[in-house]
Amino acid sequence: MVCDRACKGDEILSEAYLDNAATTKVCEESIEAAGRMMRECYGNPSSLHHMGVSSAREMNRSRQTVAELLGCEPESVCFTSGGSESNNLAIFGTAAAKARRGKKAVTTAAEHSSVAAAMRRLEELGWEVTWLKPDAGGALSVQQLVEAVDGQTSLVSVMMVNNETGAVFPVEQAARQIHQKNPQTVVHCDGVQAFGKLPLRIARTEIDLMSLSGHKICAPKGSGALYIRRGVRIRPLIYGGGQEKGLRSGTESLPMIAALGAACARLQGQIPAFYRRTAELNLYLRRKLEEIEEVCINSPENASPYILNFSVLGWRAETMLHFLESRQVYVSSGSACAKGATSPVLTAMGLSRKAVDGALRVSMIYDTQKEELDQLVLALKDGIMTVAH
Repeated sequence: MVCDRACKGDEILSEAYLDNAATTKVCEESIEAAGRMMRECYGNPSSLHHMGVSSAREMNRSRQTVAELLGCEPESVCFTSGGSESNNLAIFGTAAAKARRGKKAVTTAAEHSSVAAAMRRLEELGWEVTWLKPDAGGALSVQQLVEAVDGQTSLVSVMMVNNETGAVFPVEQAARQIHQKNPQTVVHCDGVQAFGKLPLRIARTEIDLMSLSGHKICAPKGSGALYIRRGVRIRPLIYGGGQEKGLRSGTESLPMIAALGAACARLQGQIPAFYRRTAELNLYLRRKLEEIEEVCINSPENASPYILNFSVLGWRAETMLHFLESRQVYVSSGSACAKGATSPVLTAMGLSRKAVDGALRVSMIYDTQKEELDQLVLALKDGIMTVAH
């Protein structure tokens, strides 16, 4: 949302925050829920007295709300601190449980760093990991995923929505065929950029594990969950008090859990309408960018509308990013976790060095305004005229 941020003489500088794939502004519902837990419901959910029982009740209410938005039973939701922990729990928890059956895994060269780094660690531990590359349009095929699986494959980890390009990978369709080929293979999906944005009924699919993050849907940082399909067994990373059915020991952060639940409750019944609205904004921005000769769009046409990746050819992304920042326009030069490093996603797609070096990511959220996109386009045109190549 465009909001007043500062004054320079008589000129009002407005803010266009378009980096929502990195993190979102926390909604008032989440702030209130977290504050109420800290002020009034501060008992340990494991305690047997009234204060503990009240906290456990609030936690279960939030679990139910998250499950409703995800489309599964509450028992399948394991609370974590966010997407990176969920990804690590899914990958290493599966590896520990399945190593005797086969030490092979399949992933893509376009994954978030929390998946890619975990897979490289498996390789160090003696696992054979197959890295699949998306095509020049950023897409993966079901056939690619299924053909990479054999009788020794214990784990497949593929994101649903790519965090840099918005490309939607066919995990749901592939999961069914992967299980037909090898019923023992666990299919994990990083759903961080899909949850709360795409319609999901996860229990109707054959996806075994899905990672979720609260701060991508207007809940606070430090909130998240791992969906675990009924009957799937993984081992914990953290041992201790046995919380979350023994999968995530440690006293639960009820303020963050309640805040996540509040953000999910706010989205109930709203996702299709938000998707249509964001798709209209995405198309509007695409058309505006296509009018700029120096710009090429990297996101596929059928990508998630919440993310649009493009390159300003001949200009370094970091330089352009800081120029846009001077105009109160905030975008990203790739995944926030990469901190400006060369994008492995765009490199895996086979884009030219010039396109990779000049790539910027715009990411929208439920209240993104058309005026913010206009502000971006205007600032971008000024940057092309002003910033040195």
